[in-house]
Amino acid sequence: MNANQFKAKNAEKWQRYDASMQSLEKGKADYQTDVAEIPKMVRERCVELAMARHRMYGETMCEYLNQQVIRGHKMVARSSSSFLETMVHFLAVGFPQAIRREWKLFVLCWVFFLIPAIGMWVSIYYDLDWVRSILGSDGMAGMDEMYGKGDDNVVENFRGEAGADFMMFSHYIHNNIGIDFQIIAGGALAGVGSLFILLMNGLGIGGSMAYVIEYGDPVKFFTFVSGHASYELTGMVVAGMAGMRIGLGILNPGRMTRSRALLESGKRGLPLIFGAFFLTFIAACVEGFWSAHDFAPNLKYGVGFAGWIAIAGYFIFAGRGQREA
Repeated sequence: MNANQFKAKNAEKWQRYDASMQSLEKGKADYQTDVAEIPKMVRERCVELAMARHRMYGETMCEYLNQQVIRGHKMVARSSSSFLETMVHFLAVGFPQAIRREWKLFVLCWVFFLIPAIGMWVSIYYDLDWVRSILGSDGMAGMDEMYGKGDDNVVENFRGEAGADFMMFSHYIHNNIGIDFQIIAGGALAGVGSLFILLMNGLGIGGSMAYVIEYGDPVKFFTFVSGHASYELTGMVVAGMAGMRIGLGILNPGRMTRSRALLESGKRGLPLIFGAFFLTFIAACVEGFWSAHDFAPNLKYGVGFAGWIAIAGYFIFAGRGQREA
């Protein structure tokens, strides 16, 4: 085989390799997918370079292949450079793209959460028994203790104790991540379990809010929840999306076997699972170290409103112009 035949045989592979390198160098590629193929492609270029030198195909071809090998080695080093870089890429590109890709599930899960919440809010003006049936007498007593009328603020007083913020942060992480896990695992019941848990959380949160507005001190309640509500509720909804994605693999496997469809659905749902935990972690940080402290109500409401705007902007705009992750 002469130099021209060797070049013609490998030209298509070299073009694909060059295109992948350019995309990765510009940050516009599916980083995780392409990087997984780089070591194999670099090994192929190394073999071709050795063959070109051994067969003396000329300085031009050898120099071209040598440069391609160098580019590949740089990308391999970059791909393994840091866990932080991978996480930043996921949060900046992969997660918001996954939300937009599954926007129908996003809407569905919000509907299953908001409609029962609004229904409970409205029902209290007609019959307290609806709220009592959800919260129970103990739950209502707990709401009275924390958000009842009067000057005493139980939440703020408790947070004055040493280490209370970190203790509550740990509690919120344990509690809210546990709820997310339940919602995701509910997807194994063909998605019905995820929707049911979202619905029940909507009833509970809507009932609590309605009870405080009608019988307690709304300012105490909303100044506490406003800062972290956007992250916590959105994290819950995203967990529901992940559960539904798993459930759809069971319900509609298409031409794949059900086990294969479940595996593929799990892969599609993985960014949503990580994203839900990320949002829940932010919520726990805000709830643990900000929400209970005595700041001006308008400041707390402003921070809460900014949280909703930030999440909306993040889901709509982040990762656009990048190839889908």
